[in-house]
Amino acid sequence: MTKVNYVEASGTVHAVEADAGITAMEAAVKNGVPGIDGDCGGAAACATCHVYVDTAWIARTGPAGEGLEKSMLEFAEDVTEASRLACQITLSDALDGLVLRLPDRQH
Repeated sequence: MTKVNYVEASGTVHAVEADAGITAMEAAVKNGVPGIDGDCGGAAACATCHVYVDTAWIARTGPAGEGLEKSMLEFAEDVTEASRLACQITLSDALDGLVLRLPDRQH
């Protein structure tokens, strides 16, 4: 199991335990984390799972992928270097304790 901490813009933390191999978006949706909609079901086609990877975790998750992920982030609001689509972050034991911050609002 991989623990992921989703931090709302208000500071409220939602700690979720999820199986390795699913995405951070799937884990959030399955556990009712507010602010992660995942309208496209994980196809990187909507940007409703936009998150900010905590700076301590960026080296492990990597930056937004070239192509589809970066293109979809163009539709998200307040994009930064730490922005990722949660549907493109596959959980693994190496990401146990991952901290993802949620934007004020999703597109």
